[in-house]
Amino acid sequence: MAKTKTTTEFVCSECGATSSRWLGRCPSCGKFNTMVEEIVKPAAPASARTAQTVARAQKLADVTKENYSRTPSGISEFDTVLGGGIVTGSLVLIGGDPGIGKSTLLTQIASHLSKESKVLYFSAEESCSQVKLRADRLRLNPDNLYIVNETCIDNLDGELDGVKFCVIDSIQAVYTEELSSSSGSVGQVRECAAKLMRIAKSRGITFFIVGHVTKEGALAGPKVLEHIMDTVLYFEGENQENFRILRAVKNRFGNVQEVGVFEMTGEGIIPVTDYSGVFLSESRGEEPGSAVTPAQTGARCMNVEIQTLISKTPFGMPRRMPLGVDYNKLVLLIAVLEKRCGLNLGSSDIYVNAMGGIKLGEPSCDLAVCAALASAYFGQPIDKYVAVFGEVGLTGEVRAVSYCEKRVSECVKMGFKKVLLPAKNMKSVAKYADKISIVPILYVNTMIKNLFK
Repeated sequence: MAKTKTTTEFVCSECGATSSRWLGRCPSCGKFNTMVEEIVKPAAPASARTAQTVARAQKLADVTKENYSRTPSGISEFDTVLGGGIVTGSLVLIGGDPGIGKSTLLTQIASHLSKESKVLYFSAEESCSQVKLRADRLRLNPDNLYIVNETCIDNLDGELDGVKFCVIDSIQAVYTEELSSSSGSVGQVRECAAKLMRIAKSRGITFFIVGHVTKEGALAGPKVLEHIMDTVLYFEGENQENFRILRAVKNRFGNVQEVGVFEMTGEGIIPVTDYSGVFLSESRGEEPGSAVTPAQTGARCMNVEIQTLISKTPFGMPRRMPLGVDYNKLVLLIAVLEKRCGLNLGSSDIYVNAMGGIKLGEPSCDLAVCAALASAYFGQPIDKYVAVFGEVGLTGEVRAVSYCEKRVSECVKMGFKKVLLPAKNMKSVAKYADKISIVPILYVNTMIKNLFK
């Protein structure tokens, strides 16, 4: 039987226009640098198409539930972010800045998994001796870990005999010979990811894929790369600091709000279970402008300190600089404090920072941001054993939030003496009245009067 030959063409990612060769400008829509190389496979003969098995619709009630087996990675925080462990046959994409510790983390995980299974480290960026040097520095002695220095993804299939876990470092450094473009291009990243997905689902091999990020912090390459993956993780942190945060932005087998905290040491990356030293400062309560809020991240609740700074602006337009808090939410809360509470913040620069580099996306931190801003405005510090949480509406009303009982329980466990929360949540936390002072708050100005009499 004659072998069908595949060809390539260039397709505009904006309008879909095609061309037989690469063009700097699309002749159809006029956009620049939008022509992407794609593989064109000839259509199968009609006889071959009819011989294929056609999927038939079935009732959802008749579908049998598949129990996914999970394997511990050896790092508790990593398992928590994944939802309880590594799912067999899944694709896990880990993105992060250069030097953040992605390869170090995966080397440790691969070493642990090699104790029970055969693991392959497909290194496209580092030589085998460099990976060996890192393993020696981390004092790892993997028993069944194999490594290959290769950049062509087409040669991977021959190395996967008996392999249960495979690390691809990185997806932007590998290529397939079916495309003539260089590695890292949109077409190469998409086709290589598709090949890995077919191998993972057909052979039950779990792939850990390292991905580069752009200067904006997003994963480099086409968005379809994230759609193909079962789990997408972001490894975040500053190179000058020891702490790292692993965040799940997509997880088909777990919660997407999970956050894992790690510490970078000379012997590798270790999980952090005591978050008080990461998200709370030792000097809180001594200077104005900070407040503590119990934030719910996935299945866990962690007390996070929010720090604010208010200074008179030397320019005509005041600056709003939030880190870890949504910019639009901060602008909204400033407007509420000005209109409903009489705080004059329109002529001041305002800086807000969530300690430890964590991102607070839930509305329960609204009241803590208002408390920290009011503390900086009045120049009065909030007691270090006081926690604040609640959602703030445009009318100044403090609305009820979810997981209230869990938040108060975390405050009690951390030794806090007083918590300010929405009045509508009082019934659910009445049992903690003998352990901590609970203050119901109905409006933002009530909270300000309670903290700054």
